[in-house]
Amino acid sequence: MNPQTLGARTNWLPHAVLWIGVFITAFPLWVTFVASTLTPRDIAQAPMQLYPGGEFLANYAEAWSKGATGTYLSPPASTLLLNSLIVALIVTFGKISVSLISAYAVVFFKFPGRMLFFWMIFITLMLPVEVRILPTYQVVTDLNLINTYTGLTLPLIASATATLLFRQFFLTIPDELVEAAKIDGAGPIRFFKDVVIPLSRTNIAALFVILFIYGWNQYLWPLLITTSNSLDVIVVSIKKMIGTGAEPTDWHIVMSTTVLALIPPILVIIVMQKSFVKGLTDTEK
Repeated sequence: MNPQTLGARTNWLPHAVLWIGVFITAFPLWVTFVASTLTPRDIAQAPMQLYPGGEFLANYAEAWSKGATGTYLSPPASTLLLNSLIVALIVTFGKISVSLISAYAVVFFKFPGRMLFFWMIFITLMLPVEVRILPTYQVVTDLNLINTYTGLTLPLIASATATLLFRQFFLTIPDELVEAAKIDGAGPIRFFKDVVIPLSRTNIAALFVILFIYGWNQYLWPLLITTSNSLDVIVVSIKKMIGTGAEPTDWHIVMSTTVLALIPPILVIIVMQKSFVKGLTDTEK
């Protein structure tokens, strides 16, 4: 048999697996989008149609400016998106800033117990959020940070993962570069600002994407720390919109809000795709 013919026959399998994976991933998203363009009556029909309806603008305008009604009076999606964006950005920049400084101190400064402090940070990777959430909640309550952006974001800022990644990268910076900076009279702050930060740009970009999505998808902590609907993040609010009692669920608003919640993370990934891939596969040294 011709090798080219054999190769053509065997190449269909990975493509078929890829298309099946795409279908499994994309089909629920398509159903969500279709439901966001239908009336509540059309959504309740079984089976629901799988092509978009004519209520696209009306549903999204209502979700954006009014929100859902019922047992849970949802804030408009514009408010929910703003809350989620604030939380995600504060968590992202906070994690990157704290991790950069802590990794820089562990790698470039010699002081007693520095490795002990690093391992104390590293050990927190072994503790799931659920183990730490009760004492963290107690501390936030004692500081009167319930229903505040500070309470929503401050406990999430520390990141052992980012500290570990930056430490491993800093260890690859040549000693000759450090010595050259000392000869030029660069102090620790100048060396950090003019050398370490520029070399870390691709790593920072990769971590930005990961940490932004992490902050955007936070559910358990915002659910516990806020009792005011005006401070709900969009992930928590979508769950609250789904009624569990006699009140009907505004499914067209739920689905429209869900689609709107997907847009910011997708935009971040699209805008920073090249930097994200480069940060995972390359360095700038």
